[in-house]
Amino acid sequence: HGKSRTRLYKIWENMINRCSNPCMVNWKYYGGRGIDVCEEWRKDFMNFYEWAMSSGYDENAPKWQCTIDRINVNGNYEPNNCKWSTMKEQSINQRKRS
Repeated sequence: HGKSRTRLYKIWENMINRCSNPCMVNWKYYGGRGIDVCEEWRKDFMNFYEWAMSSGYDENAPKWQCTIDRINVNGNYEPNNCKWSTMKEQSINQRKRS
């Protein structure tokens, strides 16, 4: 697909890693509590890419101004539970960490 060096690809890669790789620093907040990436996205970057493009992803947005956000913080990364948000918006939509 020729997109492996893009910002969106890194977002996709990091999303999968924090849900599936126990060696990741934040894994305990994602995969460690059962958060996963839907099979549709996990297996095919282009499915994620198509969703992102149709859901408001802005590849030209400044850093931290277009980040993937789960609507239900206890839900998985999947099309009906994700949106693009700024980091400020994300800070409002987070669970209390213990």
